[in-house]
This record gives sequence, C-alpha cells and structure tokens, in this order.
Amino acid sequence: MSGTKGVPAMGHFTIVDEDEIRTGRCTDVYFDRAGAILEEEGINPVVVAEVSAADLPEPWGIFCGLSDVLALLEGLPVTVEALPEGSPFYRNEPVLQITGRYLDFCRFETGVLGFICHASGIATAAAWMKTAAGNRLVYSFGSRRQHPAIAAMVERSAWIGGVDGASNTAAPEGIPVVGTMPHAFVLCHQTPEQAFASFDRAAPADVPRVMLVDTVCDEKREALAAARNGARGVRLDTPRSRRGKMRSILEEVRWELDAAGYRDVSLFLSGGVTRDEVLMFRDIVEGFGVGGTIANAPVIDFSLDIVEKEGAPCVKRGKRSMKKQVFILGDGTRALLPAAALAPEGAHPLLETVIRDGKVLLSVDHHGARERALAWISSQQGDLS
Repeated sequence: MSGTKGVPAMGHFTIVDEDEIRTGRCTDVYFDRAGAILEEEGINPVVVAEVSAADLPEPWGIFCGLSDVLALLEGLPVTVEALPEGSPFYRNEPVLQITGRYLDFCRFETGVLGFICHASGIATAAAWMKTAAGNRLVYSFGSRRQHPAIAAMVERSAWIGGVDGASNTAAPEGIPVVGTMPHAFVLCHQTPEQAFASFDRAAPADVPRVMLVDTVCDEKREALAAARNGARGVRLDTPRSRRGKMRSILEEVRWELDAAGYRDVSLFLSGGVTRDEVLMFRDIVEGFGVGGTIANAPVIDFSLDIVEKEGAPCVKRGKRSMKKQVFILGDGTRALLPAAALAPEGAHPLLETVIRDGKVLLSVDHHGARERALAWISSQQGDLS
C-alpha cells in the first residue's frame, strides 16, 4: 500500500514498524524542523538532558522501558546514564540522562519518552497492585485493553512490576503464561458441567484446573460442579451488573465448597479488579486476574529537559539545572544532589552508565529487573503480606 505525502506506507495494520522508530522517523515534527534550522545555522552544543517527572500518579514509581531505549540509542555518539530497570523512583529524580551534541539525539526524544512513560506507568500500577496483594497472586489479564502490537511490552512491564504471570501468549520468554478458559468455552457446551469435564479431560496436564464459574447460573452451583469435575481452583469473573455484594458471593462460594469437602479448591477473582478490591478480598481469594487497572494505567508524565550546555547550568523555567545524581544513604533514605557534588559518606549512587559513546555496556534482563522491583515492594508492604 502506498502512503500519502508525509504519511509512511502501511501494511495491514495501523502501526509504525521498528525501522521507523529506530531511525527516528517516528518523531514529533518540531524536532525535525528545529534540527534542520540549527544545523543550517551551525548550532550544535554539547548538552546534558535529563528525563524526570514533576508529578506521579502514586508516591513512587517503578522505572521500566530501559531495554527499548538502549536499542534506540545504540550507535549514536552519546553517553547515557540511567537507573537500573525495575528501580523505584520519586518525583523530580532523573531516571535517565543523555550527554552529547543535541542534533545527534534530538529527533529521538519522542521515542525515548514514549518507551519510558508507557512502560513505567504499567510497571508502577503492577507494583502497587502487588504491594496491596501481599502474599496473594496477581496476574496480568489486561493486554486485550491495549493495542496488540504492544502486547509484549505490556506483559513485560507488568512482570517487572511484580505480577506472577501474564495471559498473553506474546509475553517475553520466561514469563509464565496463565489462564484456562473464557466464558465462550463454557457456552459452547450444553452445560457448565460438560465444559468442566471436557477441560479436565483434554487440557494439558501442566495447565492448572481453574474453572470459570459464573457463566449461566449461581456461582455456588457452578463452583460445586467444577469441584466435582476436577477443579483445583474456581475463578469468579461476575459482571458488576450481577454482583451485588462481592464479599458475600465469595463467602458463600467458600462456605459451600468447604461444606462439601472441597477445602483445597482455591478462589480466584477477575473482572475489573481494583486495588481497593484486592485489599478487601485478599484474605479469602488466592489470586487476582487484573486487567485494566494495570494495562490501562496512567503513563508516567516524564519530560526530557536540557540541564547543562557546554558544561554550564542551562535549564528552562520550572526545572532544576545541572546534571544530578540520586544517592541511597546509609539509613536507606535518598538524596538528590548535583553530580559534581561530593557524595555523602557511605552513600551509593544509583544512576549508572549504560551507553558510552554509542556502545551499550550492559544487557537488560527483565527477570533481574523484576527481582529488583520485588525487593522494593517487599520493603513497602509492612503488615500487608
């Protein structure tokens, strides 16, 4: 298919291919226009640009998206410093810094921010959900709420934020893919009992026998039918229009299962699950399938701002000048200081060099990033676990 003037040719779907992003052709047009004028005028200063957020949707966030930024900036004549992926961050703390001549990276600002803003928003929402869940399971069920072209990013970000598994088959390697049946599966059979028996008979042995128990009749009745047909867990996805008091429904299902001798059948909850509901039901529910609360999370409103030019402080109004460093102090608190300042005694700097003169210095492992985030989440849970 041919594109119109100024619009790239597209294939079957309305998406931008990797080459458009990697070469900086997917950018805000004002970067191209400003760059062309600066080049014509021979203006191309060495600058330090920092990525930070003046406000956050939560008191702290989880930094995510670094792997894509490394792929985007690799080979450019710039040096990049960043927090390790999966690290917590606070408002006004830089999560990433780029040092180089402005024209060498200006048209990549759109991609850098897009990668970090979206992924960090999802990871942050997942981390807060996992913080609320304590020792209960949290699964990412929300990729259907986002464009399928970014399903892998959604699930990777949720995984780094601490979820225990993801539903989309495009999840990156090593992320447990979870989920057993939709309502349509039950409706394709004559009765829920037939559906449960069919699933128990035919599903691979390593697939947990978690049955969906709110398709056509009372949740208690379907839960008992599922237990009689091999269920080791039952999932309630009851529409809000039919819920009434969800707590009462869960307690009734738990009572009937226990009374019938199925104490080992666990309860799972999905369907528009919020953080407040996780807090309310975590004592009775083994795990939560969370959709939009994670996948539709507000992006982190990062901005990229020049803070130094040719070695001198230079910044726009409303921003803090000078290159900075984030330190962890001996008592576990944090300090934000100019990078040229003496480090406090016993302090540990968090921003590290990840690209030097275009060469990527490390590979980003989403499992290691998740462990970093989980360590932070554990420190924040207090008596929630």
